[in-house]
Amino acid sequence: MRREFLGEVRCLVFDVTPQDKAGKGRFLGRIWVEDQDYNVVRFNGAYGGSGHSSWYFHFDSWRTNVQPGQWMPSFVYSEERDLHYALAKKLDFKAQTRLWGYNLGHGSQEQELSKILVETPVQDDSKTANDLSPIQAQRSWDRQAEDNVIDRLERIGLVAPRGEVDKVLETVVNNLEVTNNIDVEPDVRCRVMMTSTLESYTVGHTIVLSRGLIDVLPDEASLATMIAHELSHVVLGHRLDSSYAFFDQLLIDDKETFRHFGFARTPDEERAANTKAMQLLNNSPYKNQLGNAGLFLTALSTREKEIPNLISPHLGDRVPVIGDLRSSMPVEQKQNPQMITALPIGGRVKLDPWSDKLDLIKSKPVGTVAEREKMPFEVTPFMPYLMRYGAETSKPIAASAAVSTDPKSGQSAPGKP
Repeated sequence: MRREFLGEVRCLVFDVTPQDKAGKGRFLGRIWVEDQDYNVVRFNGAYGGSGHSSWYFHFDSWRTNVQPGQWMPSFVYSEERDLHYALAKKLDFKAQTRLWGYNLGHGSQEQELSKILVETPVQDDSKTANDLSPIQAQRSWDRQAEDNVIDRLERIGLVAPRGEVDKVLETVVNNLEVTNNIDVEPDVRCRVMMTSTLESYTVGHTIVLSRGLIDVLPDEASLATMIAHELSHVVLGHRLDSSYAFFDQLLIDDKETFRHFGFARTPDEERAANTKAMQLLNNSPYKNQLGNAGLFLTALSTREKEIPNLISPHLGDRVPVIGDLRSSMPVEQKQNPQMITALPIGGRVKLDPWSDKLDLIKSKPVGTVAEREKMPFEVTPFMPYLMRYGAETSKPIAASAAVSTDPKSGQSAPGKP
């Protein structure tokens, strides 16, 4: 049909139809083929031949160049309107599918086998106390349980490797600790769970937020609210089951993970954490921006009946309901037409499917946003900026679930050369 750029990758575009009498389940639509090795990098359409016993949905599937010569499926968007099935029932839906973990487990093993450690000169510490007190021993035991759990979740691809997003979360933790004169031992760490469900939990002194929760939070004050709630569990001494320090507790099948682990807190612990979180926030740099967090919580409670699976946690707790915040919304923010109470799924974090590395999306401002474009907690199409492996990485390389909009025309403008 024509040549077209998807990001920096020049492609040949073909419209394809199945041959006559080819049977059901044959692809009908458009494919994009990169012009060097002729790999299919995108296909958009549907399979034909739906019937009473099977249905094929429309989809837009993208592949990314994760290694030299390897274009792997990474993002799939699907959408249906008024799909008739099962005796005239109708179905409307939108869906995102993300694939990751292609190099799962190998990255850390390669680093362990290739990393050279230089031992420091031996020092005589015989004159100093090296034994641990009972309190120090208990802290060390709890930390071992914490490390065991996080390492296990990372090795099966549920927790992302440490990266840029963790540092952002830990900066917020530091802001809360410094302004509240909190000194926690051992130190508080942050990690990101890879799933889209809106949830958070603590594993000992490690705060875990899901990628989906970070995606939809509209600003730093809202993020600080989620972190303050989990930090409160740490400050209040709500502990992890220390039996995870015994390594046999981690020797389970990957598919049993959600049944084996559980970090949800009791209602009493949740109420105590909510109260403590408000104290932390009122003494923090975010105290004058808490109305934004209140708007977010109100928007979530308004939509919760429509998105029950999105807010149902796998391992931790649902987004905390902090009543004091929901009642503190400034009037001027309610009346601001440009105020965004929550972002769509995929609005903050981008994912490298090969290494599982997470980064924050760095997109251009979109200008004026119409009410219908705010889409809180919603699913939007993928428009990745494709690049070849090894190309300059200063530009965005992974998918943003938020549509890039040309402020002049109001039309989406992905993939411009």
